[in-house]
Amino acid sequence: MIPVRAYLRLLRTYLRPLRGRVVLLTALLGAGIACQAVNPQLIRAFLDRATSGGSLGGLFTLAGGFTALAVSHQILNVAATYVAEQVGWRATNELRADLAAHVLDLDMGFHKGHTPGELIERIDGDVTTLSQFFSSFVIRVLGNLVLLVAVLALLWRESIWVGLAMSGWVLLVLAGMLSIQTVALPWWKAMRARSAEFFGFLGEQLAGTEDVRASGGVPFMMHRFTRVMRAWLPEQVRARMGFAALWGWSILTYLIIGMALVFWLGWQGLQAGTLTIGGVYLVFHYSEMMREPLEQIRQQMEVLQKAGAGIARVQELLAVRSRLEENGRSGLPSGALSVEFRRVGFSYRDDESNGETVLADIDLLLAPGRVVGVLGRTGSGKSTLARLLTRLYDPEEGEVLLSGTPLPAVERVVRRARVAMVTQEVQLFRGTVRDNLTFFAPDVPDERLWEVLYSLGLGDWAAALPAGLDTMLETGSTGLSAGQAQLLAFARVFLRDPGVVILDEASSRLDPVTEGLIERAVDRLLAGRTGVIIAHRLATVERADDILILEAGRVVESGARLALAADPRSRFSGLLRTGLEEVLA
Repeated sequence: MIPVRAYLRLLRTYLRPLRGRVVLLTALLGAGIACQAVNPQLIRAFLDRATSGGSLGGLFTLAGGFTALAVSHQILNVAATYVAEQVGWRATNELRADLAAHVLDLDMGFHKGHTPGELIERIDGDVTTLSQFFSSFVIRVLGNLVLLVAVLALLWRESIWVGLAMSGWVLLVLAGMLSIQTVALPWWKAMRARSAEFFGFLGEQLAGTEDVRASGGVPFMMHRFTRVMRAWLPEQVRARMGFAALWGWSILTYLIIGMALVFWLGWQGLQAGTLTIGGVYLVFHYSEMMREPLEQIRQQMEVLQKAGAGIARVQELLAVRSRLEENGRSGLPSGALSVEFRRVGFSYRDDESNGETVLADIDLLLAPGRVVGVLGRTGSGKSTLARLLTRLYDPEEGEVLLSGTPLPAVERVVRRARVAMVTQEVQLFRGTVRDNLTFFAPDVPDERLWEVLYSLGLGDWAAALPAGLDTMLETGSTGLSAGQAQLLAFARVFLRDPGVVILDEASSRLDPVTEGLIERAVDRLLAGRTGVIIAHRLATVERADDILILEAGRVVESGARLALAADPRSRFSGLLRTGLEEVLA
């Protein structure tokens, strides 16, 4: 079925802010239709007067009126097309923005199951089909339907039998189009799904180009590329069959049935004396006029096949709900915050995991301003602890609290401002240094940016850039050392002034000289803040007040760092004796 209600709901939502332009478009459209409907009447009057010996002046007047209306119609058509495109793009840009915001708010479990390329295709590709339909629907489908009704009304006025026959023909054409549309819509939906799968695969492979080439995986990836394309081709062919069916139906109904009907009606009218030569021409001209709107409707039915699939997929995406309910209204105190884990248990439930328990029965109480070093082998649950504290996921058992307030009860904006995390994988965006520091916020003064940069040892580097803070940076830290990228990430945190800072192995891949610079920046970053340091390296946890050691998702040791280091029976003391990096690597 055609998603008429869904489309009308989208129209109401996204055209309401543009109602002024929609009213203008309606006026232009109505004026254009009036010009088209009236002009054949002038031709009929011209022919009848010419054959009955009318005056030359009257004929010139009719000819001048015909020319003026024809020119006016073209001007109105151009203006209506321009306004319709504006309406279409503005409306769908709002839809695209809403869809992007919705996807960004979904939990990490959703994002683990969908590649960035797939989401880009769904947000941009599917909505682009709607953009074409927003503009085309108003000016072409509705406009041409109104024109058809106007022409049929004039034909009924000319002759009841002509009006009845032509109305039946129009209904036959439209009924066939709607039937074909209903059959073809699922084909286009399947094709759009294959398209999203292809772009998801392509985005994933392009992002990993360096690793694919270095490991000799190009032939394998090309084989996968070929398999994806082969799966896409049948869906493309079947979807195009919907286009072909609409085109074939229009040829059959107009060129064969329609023309035969018009000539037969004209001959019958002349024989019976109910139509004059001008009347016969009028019927023929109006039938030609109906051919254009029917053809336009056919073309828009093709667009509707794409748009209908796009609407269904957009609705499916908007219907996805985050597993993390964001209805918290509580605030947080200023300054350093306390952190508490109460008997927390967690396992990943996304498509890529097997549901094994990652954390079990975790208890942790961190006073404001203290720093805890979290240690453990790879897979012990250290990073999961950080993800729960930033509320990328919610625990399945127990709860996480900030200053005594459960995380779900804290207002999202407050939580994101007061809890910051820096990882070893720094994400920079294509934009200026200023934009990457402020996340494109326009209200941070340059004085504050320079103050933070110099305090972290990046001031001289930024001052030496060709355009200073306005120097463009490329995606993925291109052109920056690992240390510079890491310090930029620290600068972002400084600008937010959070109460809790999480460092997830933030200096694990740096050389000793650069790491020394990072360590000094970390000291400044943690001053007056609560810190959670996830690390493999001994130097990183030397600043910690407390130590938490995880093994297979459980706490096997915790306590004050100095006390554990002084206790020869503690695990932490053993790690210090044997070498932290070797044991935990």
